[in-house]
Amino acid sequence: MAKQLPYQTLTEIFQRFAAAEPEPKGELDHVNVYTLVVAVALSAQATDAGVNKATAKLFKIADTPQKMLDLGEEGLIEHIKTIGLFRQKAKNVMKTARILIEEYGGEVPSSRAALQSLPGVGRKTANVVLNMWWGHPAQAVDTHIFRVGNRSGIAPGKDVDAVERAIEDNIPAEYQRHAHHWLILHGRYTCVARKPKCAACLIRDLCEFEEKAL
Repeated sequence: MAKQLPYQTLTEIFQRFAAAEPEPKGELDHVNVYTLVVAVALSAQATDAGVNKATAKLFKIADTPQKMLDLGEEGLIEHIKTIGLFRQKAKNVMKTARILIEEYGGEVPSSRAALQSLPGVGRKTANVVLNMWWGHPAQAVDTHIFRVGNRSGIAPGKDVDAVERAIEDNIPAEYQRHAHHWLILHGRYTCVARKPKCAACLIRDLCEFEEKAL
């Protein structure tokens, strides 16, 4: 684990991220906030590309909680059976649809606590939805962010909660809204797990990683 980088270095890092990609976007396809919740829940232990392939037709016919219930669990399974843990995920999606109708008037709630009360929606999923749909500076720490945060010193921490706090506590406020996307994309395409592409990294001179592959 690298040491926490100072404010001035973090500012420079995120200035570079912002210059390279001013408006970073999540890679999960969705048509509204409900389908975003479903897509993020389906993405656990699966790739965004795999989820997008499975939901391409699904979201054309089931883009509201009521339409999802009308489709039914077996109908949903037919669409998502290429995704890992699809049976449990299908159960959770149907339970969530029912709860949204019965308790929230068919609308997706906009608080972290309410989102986390939905089946299959943990803190990371809730933070993704809060960030991507409502623009809240929530930090959804996945394996990519955890790796980048610890390798570089941007946000070191022993677990995902510690990394989340490190981001919120140390990264300048003006970069908080997009921080989670910049870090995910950096981990997905540059600071990869096995052979990080350090030679192509735009923050390599500021990063604390001692085993740079230059």
